[in-house]
Amino acid sequence: MKFYVIGISDAPRPYLPPEVISIICKGRIFSGGKRHYGLVAPYLPVGAEWIDITTPLDAVFEQYHDEVIVFASGDPLFFGFANTIRRKMPDAEIVLFPSFNSLQLLAHRLVMPYNDMRIVSLTGRPWPDFDRALIERAGKIGVLTDHEHTPAAIARRMLEYGYNGYEMHVGEHLGNPNEERISTWTLEQASEQTFDYPNCLILVGNDPRPQYFGIPEGEFALLDGREKMITKAPIRLLTLQALELPQRSVLWDIGFCTGSVSIEARLQFPHLHIEAFEIRPECEVLMQENSRRFGAPGINRHIGDFLEADIDALPRPDAVFIGGHGGKLKEIMARVMTVLTDDGAIVMNSVTSPMVHTDSHQLFNEACQELGLTQCQPTRIILNDNNPIEILKCKKKF
Repeated sequence: MKFYVIGISDAPRPYLPPEVISIICKGRIFSGGKRHYGLVAPYLPVGAEWIDITTPLDAVFEQYHDEVIVFASGDPLFFGFANTIRRKMPDAEIVLFPSFNSLQLLAHRLVMPYNDMRIVSLTGRPWPDFDRALIERAGKIGVLTDHEHTPAAIARRMLEYGYNGYEMHVGEHLGNPNEERISTWTLEQASEQTFDYPNCLILVGNDPRPQYFGIPEGEFALLDGREKMITKAPIRLLTLQALELPQRSVLWDIGFCTGSVSIEARLQFPHLHIEAFEIRPECEVLMQENSRRFGAPGINRHIGDFLEADIDALPRPDAVFIGGHGGKLKEIMARVMTVLTDDGAIVMNSVTSPMVHTDSHQLFNEACQELGLTQCQPTRIILNDNNPIEILKCKKKF
């Protein structure tokens, strides 16, 4: 298979160099989106076969054979269809004729250097990469949008989580001299606007809030104002260290309460996918408030008994923190074992206190023995006048 992939602008009659015109004249099978067909139809030879690129893509690729000339927007290697071809048909020959991508065009119109721009695509993609750029305080973010992730929706999400120190530049119908529009907005203004599609945007600014390495527990919204219900900052950081989060992908936080562990993990390791579980309904509001307070979007919350939760469709964890178990530690660990990856780790904190009748450490030891888990050396710490805490950790045996 051979593909000629031609990048075009949104101009009503996009400029095509002579070499491309020659290839088109000799072609027979053409493909692209419906919008692309409207732009290039005058260039196609008589009897040309056109294959719309629509979902599901597998059905589109089944129609391809011999040589196909594909029209795509901008640079086909920039989150574009050439990447899809390489993924679907790695042995195919690809000849590229790129144009400027939309974010390049917007930067050109703004006379804005873009070598330092963080690029995020929200076109048919969820929020995590965008959230990560915010958490990592990227000063300049170029964003590709879609009909759901509009400039207004993006502005509202940023405002919800306190990332309001940015200015938004929006480009609509870039490359189309009759409809192109460039505008600059505050996030508050952009959140109330409607923009024509296609569009893209560049965010410029920063997050003025302090960056913590261990959020002080007194700054969290607390459950009934009880500060003792929250994992203290030094314990929290040691817990994240035990979970080995720099090399993990998916963290499950079982019994999140105020959300302190999930939020700290999200801010320190924004590459993580986090699923958080809590049986008490009132804690959902706490997690939501604290996530907004500290700028930690993207933590998925599940309210209800973990032992009854539908976990089959969730990404398998390679790190699990058990922050609360209600005396059902063995059952919780047994269920975790049904989804834990082979290199995964389970961590929990055990408080040694005469007021606590159930020995969590003993339950943990028994669960590890019954489930065939390897226990790591626990870390024991006494913080100020609080009771001693042991950070317990186990892994699967190999």
